[in-house]
Amino acid sequence: MGFTYYDYIVLGSGVAGLRAAVELSKQGSVGIITKSFLGESNTEYAQGGVAVVLSDDDDIYLHYEDTIKAGDGLCDKDAVMTLVEEGPKYIKELIQMGAMFDMHGDHLSFTREAAHSVNRIIHAKGDATGHEIVRALKEYVSKIENIDKVENYFIVDLIKCGNKICGVVAINENENSFHYFYSKAVILATGGAGRLFERTTNPEVATGDGMAIAFRANATLKDMEFFQFHPTGLHIEGAPAFLLSESMRGEGAVLRNIHKERFCHNYHEQGELAPRDIVSRAIFFEMQKTNSKFVYMDLTHIDSNYLKNRFPKIYSTCLNYGIDITKDLIPVSPAAHYYMGGIETDIWGRTNIYGLYACGETACTGVHGANRLASNSLLEGVVFGARSAKAAIIDTKYDEPLKPVAPTTEKMDQSIDYKALKTELQRVMWENVSVIRNEKSLNTAINFIDKYLNQFLNATPFDRYSGEVRNMFVVGKLMAEAALARKGSRGGHFRDDYPEKVNDSRHIVFENAQFSPTIR
Repeated sequence: MGFTYYDYIVLGSGVAGLRAAVELSKQGSVGIITKSFLGESNTEYAQGGVAVVLSDDDDIYLHYEDTIKAGDGLCDKDAVMTLVEEGPKYIKELIQMGAMFDMHGDHLSFTREAAHSVNRIIHAKGDATGHEIVRALKEYVSKIENIDKVENYFIVDLIKCGNKICGVVAINENENSFHYFYSKAVILATGGAGRLFERTTNPEVATGDGMAIAFRANATLKDMEFFQFHPTGLHIEGAPAFLLSESMRGEGAVLRNIHKERFCHNYHEQGELAPRDIVSRAIFFEMQKTNSKFVYMDLTHIDSNYLKNRFPKIYSTCLNYGIDITKDLIPVSPAAHYYMGGIETDIWGRTNIYGLYACGETACTGVHGANRLASNSLLEGVVFGARSAKAAIIDTKYDEPLKPVAPTTEKMDQSIDYKALKTELQRVMWENVSVIRNEKSLNTAINFIDKYLNQFLNATPFDRYSGEVRNMFVVGKLMAEAALARKGSRGGHFRDDYPEKVNDSRHIVFENAQFSPTIR
């Protein structure tokens, strides 16, 4: 058992966490703690690009309106304006830090994705934007002496000193021992929770850890019913649901059912370029209608050399599975992709607990509302990663460090087969809480979760795997309870027993570590 002190702790090392660490390092020592290796996150796998107003043909009000419209009336307008106004400044900083985006001559190359009114998406190496941003930030961070990279430490819980967060307790995965980190402030940038589902584009690390530990510490969580299912994950038996970027439809790809017929315009006037929640449901309904497990994405009418250069990673990955995207139809179906809900924050990343901040996908700033506009997530990570760090510096500048007292709880039951339990949870969530929901399916999921959750909700995990399963059950419960409470359909939340949109601008929140939601 050991103790380490930093002025500031950042949990997670995607774009939001790395950008926060850069900002915090201007004021004191920083520990970036990650349960895997530095940079392993949803950011790393983000293909499409960054939506940002850097073109002469664009302006922030267009970006603002597109974001508000995609959010289906539930966006926080101040948060959206902050994103679109400050986005250009922070992306220019990122370029100065070494991020290399694709160029057309001497100018940035812009493309368009679904629900954007103009070409405003910048990208890197065609379809490897997230990877390039992480690369640039990791290299920049490596040159800053007062940032420590603490890899392979799984965060068990936050530690409170009275009403203040003053540290975290973690498991050293290499030694399977407990370690205590303490600091003046903790920034949660732990990403999303796509691994809750059987089909997901997310990496193994996306198990909702930040949301779960914040919930147990009495942080407020908001909009937990709103999860985005990407329309086009590769659908091949035995293969992961590899993401086929929104940009492919932006570049002219069309969707066809198993009879090779286009169908998207039957569901929405914008067809394949409708907001992704609508396209996901269109695919889902078409699969039901044709009794198929997938539909096809068709790019065969687009110049083959252009496709290879524009989507090199997608081209090579599909080729590994025997599919040439320039010649073949690609089997696709929806997959869990992005969490709009999360830890409630203000526009500076502050939570309701002193000393605790959140940014990126684990946070709910209100930017995305009920449905995220394509390619706003990387921008959100950069902007609010920096802003949450600035707030932490201002708020805790004169604070004295407090040494946490580690909580004592019983260990989780080691006789439980957590691997089998995780697999079963993923199946239950996919079948009952995914693209289409209803009261019966949601209660099925809640009853399954309740059967196990109380056994380990307040127990201490004995390793990373058991800790992830505990967190997944917490977040799964919150998602299902919120979805049950919202009796109506909106954005990424669709109930076939309440298919009509209900114009209720209130939000569902969870407070004081209670699973009973409040509507406000």
